[in-house]
Amino acid sequence: MINLAPLLHVGLFALAAMLATWALQVRTRNIGFVDITWSACLAVAAIYYSYCASGGLAGRLLVALLGGIWGFRLAIHLLARVLHEEEDGRYAYLRKHWQGDQRKILGFFVAQSALVVLFSVPFLVAANNPHDHIGPWMTAGLIVWIIALGGESIADRQLARFRANRRNKGEVCRDGLWAYSRHPNYFFEWLHWFSYVLLAANAPYGWLAWLGPILMGISLNWVTGIPYVEAQALRSRGERYRRYQREVSRFIPWFPRRSAESAE
Repeated sequence: MINLAPLLHVGLFALAAMLATWALQVRTRNIGFVDITWSACLAVAAIYYSYCASGGLAGRLLVALLGGIWGFRLAIHLLARVLHEEEDGRYAYLRKHWQGDQRKILGFFVAQSALVVLFSVPFLVAANNPHDHIGPWMTAGLIVWIIALGGESIADRQLARFRANRRNKGEVCRDGLWAYSRHPNYFFEWLHWFSYVLLAANAPYGWLAWLGPILMGISLNWVTGIPYVEAQALRSRGERYRRYQREVSRFIPWFPRRSAESAE
């Protein structure tokens, strides 16, 4: 039986962190800080669960290392963007849609603390894997994690380099991985969650680790990810982005299609 008390502890920690981040947002008028806190809270959760769990040492160490490195890398990457760029267009639109109502923005931040708990479940399950050595399943999980983190890091760097060039203002990034997927960073983020499905193989309630890829897939494709990003891209780039949509895979990297405009 898995001890569920650590979930409550993480929930309370995430709630306190989100309330503090909401207060920071009131002062800075930048909702983007919420993503930094979300990522950092998950990194802390992975490390905390590894300390509290009763699983084998190998699984607990892998969860702490993989979850911690992933979460803190993402938080640092997002922090650099938030500190050096204007508020993300998605959040600026949300603020405008809510007419700056801080009660609604606060509700959004509180909801993120609940999502931290849900997304942290795979960490807790994997950390309770009783196997005390790195077998085939854990090795596969480590390989998937390396591919996912490497792909996401490369996509992030390619986009950051593109944005840093002032001549690209108003243009659509097609550099590197962005020529094969409109959202390669999201794809590799989603892929990353399969690492914990593999780490949780043969663990009690191991099926719960599927919450990670399922929730992230739903979130990225239909809730807070791609729909908001593409709506903002269409507002700011118009026909350039519509052409990109026609030619490049939405999510899973694949060879680009040639449209009539490209053939001319």
